[in-house]
Amino acid sequence: MKLGELMQIALSKFGSSLSKSGQMFEIFSEGQRHRIAPNKISSILISPGVHISSDAVELALQYNVDIYFLDKYGAPVGKFWHARMGSTAKIRRAQLQIATSDVGFQFGLRWVKAKFENQLKFLYQMRERRTRLSAEISDAINTIKNNLEQLTQLKGTIQEKRQLVLGIEGSAGRTYWEIFSKFVPEHFAFNGRSRQPAKDEFNAILNYGYAVLYGVIERAVVVAGLDPYIGFIHTDNYNKISLVYDVIEKYRIWVEEAILDLFVKKLIRKSMFEQLANGFMLNQEGKEVFLPAINEFLDSAVHYKQKNVHRRDIVQLDLHRFAQELLEQYHEDN
Repeated sequence: MKLGELMQIALSKFGSSLSKSGQMFEIFSEGQRHRIAPNKISSILISPGVHISSDAVELALQYNVDIYFLDKYGAPVGKFWHARMGSTAKIRRAQLQIATSDVGFQFGLRWVKAKFENQLKFLYQMRERRTRLSAEISDAINTIKNNLEQLTQLKGTIQEKRQLVLGIEGSAGRTYWEIFSKFVPEHFAFNGRSRQPAKDEFNAILNYGYAVLYGVIERAVVVAGLDPYIGFIHTDNYNKISLVYDVIEKYRIWVEEAILDLFVKKLIRKSMFEQLANGFMLNQEGKEVFLPAINEFLDSAVHYKQKNVHRRDIVQLDLHRFAQELLEQYHEDN
C-alpha cells in the first residue's frame, strides 16, 4: 500500500524473511528475492512465521522505518522504532492533548455518526429487497434518523455529552437489532444483542466477527502512529483500547453484512455452534467457514474516494488521514 510516496511492506507468508543486503532490504518469499531501498518504505508488518535479521532491524531504525510484529489475527503485539523523536511521538502527544477537548469529542462523534449513516444506508437497501417488511424497516429508519439528529443537538460538558452519546447509541442499537433480527432465518432469530456470553447463535457469530474486526482496527491504529488507549468517546475504560472502541463503530456494518450474506447463502448451520453452560460460542467448524468469508469480505475492493480500495486498506487510509488531522490541529493550538 502506498502512503504518499512511501510503501508499507507486509510480510505474511510462512517462511518469508527480511534481511539486509548492502544498504537495501532483501525480501525472500515463495522462492523469490526482492530488494527495496529503505527510504521508499514507511513501515514493515511482520506476521508469525516470518524471519527478520538483526541487520534488517538496524537498517530500519537507521531510516526511521517502524517495524510492527503482528499475531495470527493481524493485531500488533510489538514494535521497533528509533529512539529519537519521530512522527509517532508527535502524533500521540497531539492525541493526548486533544482527547480532553471539545475538538477531540467532535472527532469521536464522527465515528458514531458514520455508524448511524451506514446503518441507514443498509436499511434503505434492505427495504428494496424485503418489500414485505417495508413498513417496519421504514419505522426503524425514521427512528435512527431521529437518533442521528439528536447527535447534532448535544449540550453540556464534554463528559455529559459523552454520556448522552452512549445513551443515544443504546437507543438506536435496540431499534437496529430489532429490525435486523427479521432478516435472519427464523431458527436463528435473536432477541437483542448479548456479548459475553452470547445468549444465542447469532450473537455468538456476531461477537466473533467483531473480534476479528477489532484486530484489524487495532493494527491500523498502531500503524498510523496513534495510541489505542487514548479514546475520545470511550474514555473511562482503564487499560482498555478506548480508541479502537471509538473507531470500530464506523466499520461494524462490514461484519453485519458479511454474516447476513452467509445466512442468505445458507452456509450457517446449528452444528457450527457449541452450547456452554451460560451461552453459545462459535466452534471450530464454524470458524473454518466464517474466517475465510470475513477475510474475503475485508479484502474485496469497493469504490472509495474515486478509487477501488480493499475494505481493509480503507481503515488504514482513514486512520493515517486522522493522524494527520490531529497533527494539524495540534499545531494550530500551539
